[in-house]
Amino acid sequence: MATIAIIGDVGGCLEQLAAAVDALDDPAAVVVQVGDLVDRGPDSSGVLSYVADRLAGRRWVQLIGNHDAQYLGLEPFWPERLPDADAARLRDWWRRERLQVAAAVRTGDGEELLVTHAGLSRWAWGELGEPVTASTAAALLNTRPEPVLWHAEGPLWTEAPTALYPQWLEDGPPMPFSQVHGHSTIIDWDRRAWRCRERIRDRSTVDWDARHTVTRAGGARFVAVDPRHGTTGAPQWSPLILRDATLLD
Repeated sequence: MATIAIIGDVGGCLEQLAAAVDALDDPAAVVVQVGDLVDRGPDSSGVLSYVADRLAGRRWVQLIGNHDAQYLGLEPFWPERLPDADAARLRDWWRRERLQVAAAVRTGDGEELLVTHAGLSRWAWGELGEPVTASTAAALLNTRPEPVLWHAEGPLWTEAPTALYPQWLEDGPPMPFSQVHGHSTIIDWDRRAWRCRERIRDRSTVDWDARHTVTRAGGARFVAVDPRHGTTGAPQWSPLILRDATLLD
């Protein structure tokens, strides 16, 4: 068992990433970063170099986000492009499987969490064959299944307020495990306002200081960890810290 720190979207904000890692009180903590290392913020190149120094060890799990994925040969959508060397670094990490699609974690009280960039929608879960454990879902996602991976409701792109949560709150099979995701949020952090329907809001709690939300879906839950750093970095936020947790193979 170990301390596992799940870090939300970084978006080129090196200062915020480094400060969060430096603040971890367990030097043996395992970091799972949910993707979107680049774009928006002031130092995407610095973020990639920072992560590169840590990927060689066994205490950093790097997931891929949609902003990172656009440098793998997809149609680019962000107007400001990375330098060629940085784009090549992302492609190399993907080729060498340093970038994963998903991770699975078991908490100290036995809860299994699937960690992805945007979340596993009910549609994508069905396309995977309806796995019943987070570890099985993560293993399937890490085979990079087409077309699930790149689909608008796939684990890099689905939107929490409009697709991910509503799908799992509809009638149908319950979500079989809990999830942690970045990419989108049901809160406008800067305005301190909800950006979801009442049905979702009634099932949700907010940690304003950490910039996390928890939304119940049957017996499971979603934990959203995207701090929405924007171009300058969030003034206050923190990773999701799980004590006595286990990173599942």
